[in-house]
Amino acid sequence: MGDLLRNSIFFSDQHLCYADILSPSEVRARIEVAILCFLRNLNSSTPSVSDLSLISRKMSNSIVSRGLLTDSTRIFLSHSFCTKSLMNERTAASFIRVWKVMEMCYQILVQEKKVTQRELFYKLLCDSPQFFTSQSQVNRSIQDLVALLRCSRYSLSIMAASRGAVAGRLLLQEPNQDVVDCSACGSSGYAISGDLDLLEKLVMKSDARYIIVVEKHAIFQRLAEDGLFNLIPCILITAKGYPDIGTRFLLHRMSREFPELPILALVDWNPAGLAILCTFKFGSITMGLEAYRYACNIKWLGLRKDDIEQLTPEESLVPLKPRDYQIAESLGSSDILQDDYKEELAIMIQSGYRAEIEALFFHGYDFLAKYIGKKIVQNNYI
Repeated sequence: MGDLLRNSIFFSDQHLCYADILSPSEVRARIEVAILCFLRNLNSSTPSVSDLSLISRKMSNSIVSRGLLTDSTRIFLSHSFCTKSLMNERTAASFIRVWKVMEMCYQILVQEKKVTQRELFYKLLCDSPQFFTSQSQVNRSIQDLVALLRCSRYSLSIMAASRGAVAGRLLLQEPNQDVVDCSACGSSGYAISGDLDLLEKLVMKSDARYIIVVEKHAIFQRLAEDGLFNLIPCILITAKGYPDIGTRFLLHRMSREFPELPILALVDWNPAGLAILCTFKFGSITMGLEAYRYACNIKWLGLRKDDIEQLTPEESLVPLKPRDYQIAESLGSSDILQDDYKEELAIMIQSGYRAEIEALFFHGYDFLAKYIGKKIVQNNYI
C-alpha cells in the first residue's frame, strides 16, 4: 500500500508534502483506494495485512520554506514516512484507530454532514470503547488519516471547534445574512465559527490600519471595552489561548483580504507566549501537511525584554515552570526562529522568569492602550 500511495495522486510535489483540499467525492475515492489496496493484499497468494505508511510529523521531517521576495516563512513536511502495523504490538492499537476514524469519516461524507472532533470522539467512544478512551487519541488518529490520504482535515468533514473572537473595525457578512459590525459586538466580540467553508465565504470590509492578535481573552475584552479600535484603527482577534484552526484560518483570510495591514501579536513574555505567536506565524508541526494554509506574516509587538526591563515591576515576575523549559527547548531546536526571536528566548531562559501582560496594569488599567499605541507609532515590533 505504501508503494501505491507514494506513486499515486496523493503526492504532487517533489520536495514538500501538503494536504489537498478535496471535494467529498474525491475524499471518498481516496478512502476507497486505501480499502481496495488493503483487500488486495489480504486476498493475494501470500496474504498479509498492509502496513500504513504515513508522512512523519516529527520535527526531523520538517522543512522551513522562506519566501524569496517576502519575509514570510512556512513549515512544510518532507517525504519521510513512519509505519503503523497491526503486527507490531506498539502500533497495533493506533493502526486500528486510523481505520475506525476512516470508516466514520466515510459515513459522514456519504451523509453530507460535518462534525467537530469532540462529536467524533463521543461517537467513537460509544462504538469502539476498547480503542478510544481520550480525545487526544481521536485527534492523533485524525492527523494520521490526513497524513495517509493527503487531504485536509476539513475535507474529511471535520470542523474546528469554535473558540476565537474578533472585534473592531471590521464588517462581516455571512451568505444571505445581515452585515455584522464587529465594533458593536461588545467586549466579547464576534464569535468565530469553526466552519472553514463559512469563513472562506465571509464578505469582509475594513478601514483598519492594523490587525492585533491578542493571546488572552481577558486582555482582548479589556481592549475592546476600552475601545482601542477607536483610538487606533485596528481589528482585534483572539484565540483565547493556544490558536485553534478557526481563528488561524480567519486571520489568514484577513491577511489575504487586507494584505497591506501589519499583523501584530501581544503575548505573555514566556516560552508559551512565543510558541503561540509562532503557531500563527509559521504553522505547527502537528498539522504540518496543512499548516501553511493557516499561517500569516505576524510581528511580535510585545511583551518583549525591553518591556520587562522598563515597564514591569519586579514583584510581577514569576519563576519559569518545567513546562516552560520544555517549550523553550522545542522552540530552540527548530529552524524557524529568526535571530531576534532566539535572543528573546535566550534571555527568558537566562533570567529564569516569566511575565504576563497583566503586569502592565501596574501603571493603570488604561495603560495597555497607550502602550500599544506608542509601540505602533515607533514601529517597535519585530
